[in-house]
Amino acid sequence: QVQLVESGGGSVQAGGSLTLSCSRSGDPYPMGCMGWVRESPGEQRWVAATTLHNGRKEYDAAVKGRFTISADDTGNTLYLRMSSLKPEDTALYRCVASHGPIGYCTSPAGIDDWGQGTQVTVSS
Repeated sequence: QVQLVESGGGSVQAGGSLTLSCSRSGDPYPMGCMGWVRESPGEQRWVAATTLHNGRKEYDAAVKGRFTISADDTGNTLYLRMSSLKPEDTALYRCVASHGPIGYCTSPAGIDDWGQGTQVTVSS
């Protein structure tokens, strides 16, 4: 049973920074990709994804240049460094993983595992 556990969320003022972490356990086999999805009332939106074998990264246009996704060498810990935060970044951020290529982590249909999420609230 794969578990993804997020941490690092919180409340911050606009312009501030936060770093989210996701710890993966329960599966000895490496994932093809991992990423972050955020949920706000009425919307679920992919944020960023990375492949673990070659470090390829993809970002949603709304966060490109402000957010950075990375993983440790084991592929068991995923990070999301968020800077220049805006009120519209307020959401529940969920860690996701798939055994497929990076595109699988940018679409709900391709995701194999989901974390419960960590809340990020950005005030103006």
